[in-house]
Amino acid sequence: MATEALRTARDNIAATLEARAMMCISGAAGNGKSLSVNASLRLLAPHNTYRIAFRARPTPRDIRHELFRALGLPGEPPARPIEFDTVLKDALARTFHVLVCDEAQWMSRECFEYWRYLWDDPATDIAVVFAGGDGCAKVLRREPMLASRVYIWQHAVPLTLPEVLAAIPAFHPLWEGVDADLIALVDKQAAHGNFRAWARITQHAAAGLAAQDRTHIDEHLLRQVYARIGVGP
Repeated sequence: MATEALRTARDNIAATLEARAMMCISGAAGNGKSLSVNASLRLLAPHNTYRIAFRARPTPRDIRHELFRALGLPGEPPARPIEFDTVLKDALARTFHVLVCDEAQWMSRECFEYWRYLWDDPATDIAVVFAGGDGCAKVLRREPMLASRVYIWQHAVPLTLPEVLAAIPAFHPLWEGVDADLIALVDKQAAHGNFRAWARITQHAAAGLAAQDRTHIDEHLLRQVYARIGVGP
């Protein structure tokens, strides 16, 4: 499965890695940001990608500790920030690292400044991918010192109908051979080009088929699925 959005993300991430730069990929939940980033980096940097995830409202201290954990550094984290920073920068200078910062819209100005501090250091060898919801790009652009260093901005949007018709039969065997009109109807009624919605519909449809000892999706089964997920025509 390779939608235009996935190909664009792969090309953008490849360019970011080559430039040792920073990029931002943002968009509404379920539009494929994580899928695009993860699939691209499994291909482009399978052995040197480190994903950093935070709870809401992280601090620079949280970034230090998450990086220490993600990089698998030995021993205990240093107690003093200046010593901690030296340890991290030394590790990030040894070889090229791709750092993926998820849910970046939750970060404060101090957090963004810390990412810039690490990336600006002449010894570190890193690329940074910021990923987050619709507000991610807006939050990043509020910090001009960091925003001016973002090499590529990408906004993840819902799948178009042609992308749905190409991607969904390849996504899961359940949809192989299903009439295109029925897939288009499901997208119009319930999925709306949202890949996460398609995954949820597929999971419920598979369970329904198994429970009824059936093999083919029809509109009756879909009405049952819609009732379970709280949406419908």
